[in-house]
Amino acid sequence: MTGVEFIRRVRRYARRTGQNYRLEPSRGKGSHARLWIGGRFTTVKRGELPRGALLGMLKQLDICKEDF
Repeated sequence: MTGVEFIRRVRRYARRTGQNYRLEPSRGKGSHARLWIGGRFTTVKRGELPRGALLGMLKQLDICKEDF
């Protein structure tokens, strides 16, 4: 999964669950951006995401991988 696809899926998840969603490209360096959902955030990079990083970002956002 790429970072762009991850952002798209998180946006759909936020709409489905009624949570606030915000992406701040200025809060990251280079190809990174900060992604907020509700009161939680994670840093997302553009490009391919390793499985461990993907699972870690879901944990930071408190999203169950089955719901995602």
